[in-house]
Amino acid sequence: QVQLVESGGRLVQAGGSLRLSCAASGRTFSSYAMGWFRQAPGKEREFVAAISRGGSSTYYTHSVKGRFTISRDNAKNTVYLQMNSLKPEDMAVYYCAARSELLPLFPSVSDFGSWGQGTQVTVSS
Repeated sequence: QVQLVESGGRLVQAGGSLRLSCAASGRTFSSYAMGWFRQAPGKEREFVAAISRGGSSTYYTHSVKGRFTISRDNAKNTVYLQMNSLKPEDMAVYYCAARSELLPLFPSVSDFGSWGQGTQVTVSS
């Protein structure tokens, strides 16, 4: 298990950009696949993006493909989510998560064992 802390969430206008960061503790960050999830009020937590241990493979939910980019810097124990062309429907609490095993073909909430506390992203129109 690894401790995760998200940051970067704030109010942004529709069409704008925002970069979220997730800082991980420990010396074994590179052994974890990482993911971003989000949860809007009254809705289930949903998968957004994931990245493999070495960063060579990435996965995205269809609604963010082409707009969001997940990346990682293992030397800094940090994973990022660059969000461009933000829409009101992107408004949610965004969570960072870690998985010690290889990523499955279709990542889901149950596939990740460690979670951060979340950071609020608000999109105005």
